[in-house]
Amino acid sequence: MKYVIVLGDGMADEPIEALGGKTPLEYANTPTMDKYSKLSEVGMVHTIPEGMSPGSDTANLSVLGYNPRLYYTGRSPLEALSIGVDMKETDVAMRCNIVTVSVDDKPYEEKTIIDHSSSEISTEDAAVLLEAVRKELETDIYKYYVGTSYRHLTIWDKGSVVELTPPHDILGKVIGDYLPKQEALKEMMKKSYDILANHPINVERMAKGLNPANSIWFWGAGTRPALSSFEEKTGKKGAMISAVDLLKGIAVGASMKVIEVEGADGTLHTNYEGKADAAIDVLINEDYDFAYIHVEAPDEMGHQGSVERKVQAIEYLDERVIKRVIDAFEAKDTDFRMLVLPDHPTPIRVRTHTSSPVPYMLYDSTDVKNETWDYNEACATKTGNYTENGHELIDYLFTGIK
Repeated sequence: MKYVIVLGDGMADEPIEALGGKTPLEYANTPTMDKYSKLSEVGMVHTIPEGMSPGSDTANLSVLGYNPRLYYTGRSPLEALSIGVDMKETDVAMRCNIVTVSVDDKPYEEKTIIDHSSSEISTEDAAVLLEAVRKELETDIYKYYVGTSYRHLTIWDKGSVVELTPPHDILGKVIGDYLPKQEALKEMMKKSYDILANHPINVERMAKGLNPANSIWFWGAGTRPALSSFEEKTGKKGAMISAVDLLKGIAVGASMKVIEVEGADGTLHTNYEGKADAAIDVLINEDYDFAYIHVEAPDEMGHQGSVERKVQAIEYLDERVIKRVIDAFEAKDTDFRMLVLPDHPTPIRVRTHTSSPVPYMLYDSTDVKNETWDYNEACATKTGNYTENGHELIDYLFTGIK
């Protein structure tokens, strides 16, 4: 038996008037999910523990079977594992996004945050910009490290786990009330605008109609994580396939195999087929038991507030990942269980994460159901199947027993 989780980050949503009162998942053309939902168990699962922030960090830990209340120490430390930064006990890691704030003559505090991803900036361009920041701002206390796309890392020696606001939570808002209370952090963010505003890369980006990557933004502070081995915990040999440092970092911390896929970049136009093929290869040819295929695109489109592009991301997930994996297993006559779900909702209405339960679809090739449900939020709620503690769902995937 082989096991797969296909995780459409932020895929769940709310009914949208422009879609005739349907959610993007309900509206999207998803023939594979439509077919297999009738053969699967469909239900709802609560991935975010009560009182915890609805981030991809807590949610994906939960989906992987790690109770966030026990294992979560912050988002950025998990990304540090992926980047290869060996944190000391006294280090605090912070996410260092390269974001877009408004281009105007207002003081920094009066600027508006426009885009948390700087038009999904490439890692190559972002690395040049971060280097310019590093040359001016890096000290023995604050060290900067390149990550992926707009997502980078700052290590604060003997730092504090301070309260910092995620930039995607305040899109369209004036930033003054959301800047760090720590003067040193706030000053670095202000100085980064002076460094980046007229950088040649940003001049070129604006000429192309792209958002300038004109400020750093700190958030997600935390201390060094301590995850137990996934294989020791579950008895399954697992592999992670993701473009996102957070997911790779969780995998490193859990001693899972991390598979790099060329062209996988966390955007709408990521290499979907490459991710599916990597999962097929590691499960069939390398004799792994479990693969986690993480696709970031639905979440990014939710943050952008683009209904059309979020629907497209879901359709790509259906046709180019889920169908491809199922077809490969069926061609090899391989028994498998596949769990499809989001980690959390990223509703178009709010353009950030929420803590609501999400729909799941669990297909078992050896125990085919005969149901009438489609796979979407409304149908999943009506089934009455509900898992309160998200970290317990993976045990159901592996054992078939609730």
